[in-house]
Amino acid sequence: MHAITIPESGGPEVLQWAEVPDPVPAEGEVLIEVAASAVNRADLLQRQGFYDPPPGASPYPGLECSGRIAALGPGVAGWAVGDEVCALLAGGGYAEKVAVPAGQVLPVPDGVDLVTAAALPEVTATVWSNVFMVAHLRPGETLLVHGGASGIGTMAIQLAKAVGARVAVTAGSKEKLAFCGDLGADVLIDYREQDFAEEIQRATDGAGADVILDIMGAKYLERNVNSLAVSGRLAIIGMQGGVKGELNIATLLRKRAAVTATSLRARPVTEKTSIVAAVREHVWPLIGAGQVRPVVDRTLPMRDAGAAHQVLESSGHIGKVLLVR
Repeated sequence: MHAITIPESGGPEVLQWAEVPDPVPAEGEVLIEVAASAVNRADLLQRQGFYDPPPGASPYPGLECSGRIAALGPGVAGWAVGDEVCALLAGGGYAEKVAVPAGQVLPVPDGVDLVTAAALPEVTATVWSNVFMVAHLRPGETLLVHGGASGIGTMAIQLAKAVGARVAVTAGSKEKLAFCGDLGADVLIDYREQDFAEEIQRATDGAGADVILDIMGAKYLERNVNSLAVSGRLAIIGMQGGVKGELNIATLLRKRAAVTATSLRARPVTEKTSIVAAVREHVWPLIGAGQVRPVVDRTLPMRDAGAAHQVLESSGHIGKVLLVR
């Protein structure tokens, strides 16, 4: 088969479409003939040499895909060759075929075409596990989403609104903020011109956000904690703004607040299986009913993955960038 390989760390130009050995599904795995994959920030970090795949994972980038099941490994039940699916991966999505644990596979939701389904596994699993399974966002609460126009952000807005929460977002352009508003965001904050901490206090009459979903890390840590409501929960899922920050424990104690930080890729298969099962139970019906939809900025040929990485690095996109075979 062919896959995008990374012969050496570097810029988008190092990505190469090359012939590699076919994967073979192990016990409990299925083999998927890939129709499409999606580009995530983790793929850029892997290309740069900062985020190696977990032990035993495919060396090729790509944390999600859609396609058709081509073969079943020993012990797999509930799936059949030819089923149209999408899947959460530890790697290997930028390829013609990928082997994945059966518990990380999802049926293509009603109303979504096979290619577009590649935009769903990573964002739905990330948002549901952090915002709902960890931070326990409830109806009537306020969620602040940093990077509201990203793949993660556009999904977080929709899921939070679907359960009856109020949503505030940050983004860096009027176009992106307008798109977030069209998705249902109630409070639109331009981080280039406004202080989000001041704006969230103003929007909540000083109460603060009950849950914050953060992709920035250190740069926003102090202001995020200051922006939390009493019993607020800060969920950190990225470190685009650095890895080391100062945490005021007194503020955290006074607010009886919590700070969590999670990643998805390196979790054990059992944990990913639980998250994927929760996504299928809670998110897939919302997609089927048209309350939630994948947001795709553009599709590019998989062999042009370098160009897709450039799109993400320039932050010129809204939603997901897909790679199509």
